[in-house]
Amino acid sequence: MAGQYELLSSTRSDDFLANLKWNNECGRPSTFFLLRYHFDRLLAAADRHGWNEAKSSLNYDNFKATCQNAVAAVRYESDNAYKIFLWKLRLTLSQTGILAVTTSPVPPFQSDPTSASFFNPLTDEPLSFGPVFSVFLDQDACPSSIFTSTKTTRRRHYDDARRRANLPPLTQVPMTSEVLLYNEDGLITESSIFNVAFYRASQWLTPSTSTGCLSGVLRRWLLEQGRIHGDEENHLTKDSIKEGDWVLLFNGVHGCRLGKIVKSIHSC
Repeated sequence: MAGQYELLSSTRSDDFLANLKWNNECGRPSTFFLLRYHFDRLLAAADRHGWNEAKSSLNYDNFKATCQNAVAAVRYESDNAYKIFLWKLRLTLSQTGILAVTTSPVPPFQSDPTSASFFNPLTDEPLSFGPVFSVFLDQDACPSSIFTSTKTTRRRHYDDARRRANLPPLTQVPMTSEVLLYNEDGLITESSIFNVAFYRASQWLTPSTSTGCLSGVLRRWLLEQGRIHGDEENHLTKDSIKEGDWVLLFNGVHGCRLGKIVKSIHSC
């Protein structure tokens, strides 16, 4: 592959997660959000990119210890901040097998971060699941490639989509808007930082990985739990998306969030 990049995965450390049995690891509470799934994703991505040295360097016990050490260090250095925020962990893996972790504060979870996946647009009050994102359909296609189907530090295609929709930087909080992407065949794929699902025929339908979308960690878990279903027949096309459609947004840092398709381009 031309140009330098690293494989990427992002999770969070949050004490609230230890209360959720579905997040347990080997029967024990875990404060990391689906950490084993993040390891699996990096391992699969290293294989997909042909990075044999990186793949052979990965060991789950060492991976977990690296994450634990990163959190311990930031808690020690920022005790006052820890009382208000918990931590996003940005995990990068180089082609030579160097694993690095950087941390940044995120607001703590106050409830089960997957609860929005139970939302029924026909009967439920959306605001009970938190603020609703405004979701804008991208103006141009985002062609599928190994850099959409695996998560890496090469993210210009996502940044470009956000600029086309006039969305604010990801560093601006709280986030209230997103852009919905589609590939060169007009098939819906994902948003700039979330996997997506649409409510169709009384269930949440998520784009198939055959579209070139990212096989995200929370996407995998939601599929395993039967909360979402894969769109194997490619019903989710650019032309099928209508203003007012509900969108389930989900990733391994923020959990599940609700969004709604809006027509006009966002103005900062």
